[in-house]
Amino acid sequence: MKAEAIVAEIGSTTTVVTAFSGLNGSSPRILGQAASPTTATEGDVTCGLAQALKELGLSREDLSQAAMMATSSAAGGLKMTVHGLVHDMTVRAAREAALGAGAIVRYVTAGDITPADGDAILAIRPSIILLAGGVDHGERATAVANARVLAGLGLTCPVVYAGNRAAAGEVRAVLARVGMEVRVVDNVYPRVDQLEVEPARRAIQAVFERHITEAPGMGRVREIVKGTILPTPGAVMRAAELLYRDTGSGLLVIDVGGATTDVHSVVEPSAEVAALLVNPEPLAKRTVEGDLGIVANAVHVAELLAAEDRTRLEERLRAPLESLLTEVAPFPTEPRQSAFALALAGQAARTALERHVGRYLHYYGPTGRLTVATGKDLGGVTLAIGTGGAFTRLEGGQEVLRKVLGRPTGLELWPREARAVIDRDYVMAAAGVLARSHPRAAIGLLLNSIGEG
Repeated sequence: MKAEAIVAEIGSTTTVVTAFSGLNGSSPRILGQAASPTTATEGDVTCGLAQALKELGLSREDLSQAAMMATSSAAGGLKMTVHGLVHDMTVRAAREAALGAGAIVRYVTAGDITPADGDAILAIRPSIILLAGGVDHGERATAVANARVLAGLGLTCPVVYAGNRAAAGEVRAVLARVGMEVRVVDNVYPRVDQLEVEPARRAIQAVFERHITEAPGMGRVREIVKGTILPTPGAVMRAAELLYRDTGSGLLVIDVGGATTDVHSVVEPSAEVAALLVNPEPLAKRTVEGDLGIVANAVHVAELLAAEDRTRLEERLRAPLESLLTEVAPFPTEPRQSAFALALAGQAARTALERHVGRYLHYYGPTGRLTVATGKDLGGVTLAIGTGGAFTRLEGGQEVLRKVLGRPTGLELWPREARAVIDRDYVMAAAGVLARSHPRAAIGLLLNSIGEG
């Protein structure tokens, strides 16, 4: 197999390896794809990676000649804590940057970091800390004070500073004195009405690539993977943005995994909604739902099923829900297992999308009712892509996604006319990695996978 590039997606439950050729021409193609359980819980993710490479039939010579890249969300992904000044401004903006980069935001503070906050941060042991606070040339004392608190915790993780530029020099000096790596980028909220998350997002991904040691054995992955390593959600977001720029269509990506369900949207709000927004929203937004994985959190997802849906499912599969839950596996092998996995995927996707979409809020005052909008306006989405193992590997994924997109009562910012398509070749994350070196090939692979090529 003469592969030009090999991309491994190391997930919390599954590792998928895909080999590509023709990346420098007009017809990029997938040479092969294989999957294996990740084995992170067994102490070494490289075991699952090695097994997937073996099943793909790649020799040492193939590996040495091809560019080897990877994405990872194993062992909880990229753990971050986020610290800013005002929750509805800089903290919120910093959180958007972190999630867009593929992070799992484990803790958020607004204002001064308290001793209790410090204890919580120490317990989390974040991979990266994102520190923000204040518009440019505005309030600076909080960012500097928080830098001093972080410096006193004895942590060794890198810090991305994306706050008031007037405080950047002092923040850097405070953290550098205790040996913490500091990367200063543009402010996520340079002005009250301006949200700018992309510089922080890029910095987080760059830091992740240099410090990828979270999952057991991830340090050894660098012995195999010499090229780019990105957080998997960040790679999917990059692929979504690439498709948006190429097609000009507002789009949505719902990625249902074994441990989480991620929703990525790239769409402008309508002029009507934009005029009502309480806070600006990023063009590209990601939300991650850590309680909606269909393997690790299957019991919780099943509990979200409406009573009538549960009854119909039990009747169709001829088994009680409790029995079906004992059969959950990363790789369903029986028809009943597959049908149940797809039902869980539909519930996880629907719940995640309901959490992702924005809302109209109504207030009453002396002049009557006032309507404002908060969150992401998905009305302009015309393309909804389902990815993740259940949607891409199980028959019936497209029909389930169509049902997920059915507009619920009371959510006016829901997608109005979105076509449901499936990432049939399971290349969203891989294409996001390839986009750095082969953007046109990445677009071609994506369009072919969703049936638009």
